[in-house]
Parts: sequence; structure tokens; C-alpha cells
Amino acid sequence: MVQANDEKVREASEIKKRIYSFRNAFRGIWTVFRFEKNFRIQFIIFLLVIAAGIVLDISVVGWIAVIIVSGLVFASECFNTAVEYLGDAITEGEDINIKKAKDVAAAGVLISAIISVITGFIVFLPAVLRSLGLRV
Repeated sequence: MVQANDEKVREASEIKKRIYSFRNAFRGIWTVFRFEKNFRIQFIIFLLVIAAGIVLDISVVGWIAVIIVSGLVFASECFNTAVEYLGDAITEGEDINIKKAKDVAAAGVLISAIISVITGFIVFLPAVLRSLGLRV
């Protein structure tokens, strides 16, 4: 009987830990949205892409591609922001290794953004041409 109660307490504790970890993640999303202008710009572009996808009636595969590359851009921006925050917390002055880390993290965002634009052309160009009455 005591062992069953201990197990229930452990399970409840694990659930609380999971809830707390989600709360931390949502706080991180709010932080990056609130303090990072690039993230807000990317979010506005994402909303415009969603609207264009609805208007142009892109395919299910197109939607999957758009969602995946959009998630890649948002995640890259979060990782970049985390590297910037950590670098700024470690030193107040210039440190060549922190600068390199920040540059590489920024490169990750750029690469994900370029891939998302290329994916956007692949998904949306046929839809635009169809909407103009052209055969694709």
C-alpha cells in the first residue's frame, strides 16, 4: 500500500516537472518574440505566407514544406538568440570566440531563411502560375 502511494507521488512529481518544462519553453518563445525584432518580422512574414497559401490553395505537400521550413527558421532564430544571450552573459568585452559563435549562429538563421525562400518559390510559383491561368 505504501509503495503504491510512493509511486503515485513520483508520477505526480514527474507530471509537474513536464508542465514546468513546457512553461519554461513558452516563456522562451515569449522572450524571443518580445525582445527580438527579427523574430517578429519572421512571424509577420509567416502570417503572410499562410494567407498566400490559403488564397493560392497550395497542396498538402506544399503546406507541409511551408510549415517545416518556417519551423526551421523560428528554431534557428531561437538558437541564435540563446547564443547571443549566453555570449553577452559570459563577457562584457570583445571575445573572438564568442564573436565567432555569434556569427556562426547568425549564419544558421541565414541558411534556414535562404532554404525557406527557395522552398517558397518551389511551392508558390506553380500556384501563382495556375492562378494566372497558365499550365504548369
